[in-house]
Amino acid sequence: MPDTQKTWFITGASTGLGEALATLLLDKGERVAATFRQPAQAEEFTNKKAGHSLGVLADMTNAEQVKTAVQQAINAFGYLDVVVNNAGYGSLGSIEEITEEETQRQFDVNVFGPLRVIRAALPHMRARKSGNILNITSVGGLLGIAHAGIYNGSKFALEGLGESLAAQLTPLGIHVTNVEPGPFRTKWAGPSATYLETKIADYDATVGAGLKASLGRDGNQAGDPVKAAEAMYQLVRLPQPPVHLLLGGFAYKMVRDKFKAISQEIEDFAYLGEPTDF
Repeated sequence: MPDTQKTWFITGASTGLGEALATLLLDKGERVAATFRQPAQAEEFTNKKAGHSLGVLADMTNAEQVKTAVQQAINAFGYLDVVVNNAGYGSLGSIEEITEEETQRQFDVNVFGPLRVIRAALPHMRARKSGNILNITSVGGLLGIAHAGIYNGSKFALEGLGESLAAQLTPLGIHVTNVEPGPFRTKWAGPSATYLETKIADYDATVGAGLKASLGRDGNQAGDPVKAAEAMYQLVRLPQPPVHLLLGGFAYKMVRDKFKAISQEIEDFAYLGEPTDF
């Protein structure tokens, strides 16, 4: 067994970036435990590469299933080097119109799901004083988009959790990185997303136009999932990985533009906010 081989735990590996990452890792000789919601998918993954692949059942909204899945991976492989919180989806539409039930589901999957995984894996990782946690957030965790407010809220929350975790865990030898993809050629903007077409005319030019553009990009996104997987494979081999890793040209342009605008806004309105100390 090569010294550089790592053992990974990846959530949501049936499609998209999770599937691309799991496939690439197995090709490179890594060991991978991956979560699925369908027994047939889990069994198929387990049979992909004997001794290297393990499919486990886990719905991210079920704390006991998540805890069991993490333990199954540790039982099978002995340890975990890398935990990837990839499972998630986008709830798109206007903040006013998306129901409270759907909003809670969005946060349950995108925020509480990763928290459940982290809490299940951390005792093991702390005992070993090593490892990497990758939170697949989104460029939408760094900038708000008119048609994705509820999704943005969930990913902003995951960004904050990741930054705080990095501060808590780096002294323990565990590195945390928020991985922030832009549009990639996955099912995120198609079957994996939940769309609520706006019925309020006031939102046609913002939310409505955004939804139309998002659907129009489905299948034509610039991001290559295989190249994203390769970047994550290389990331966990860095001695000091970053707390943030953007993926794709779109993400870099949009985030650079945002932070430039924020910096200017801070300076423009410092006269209002800065004198508010005692």
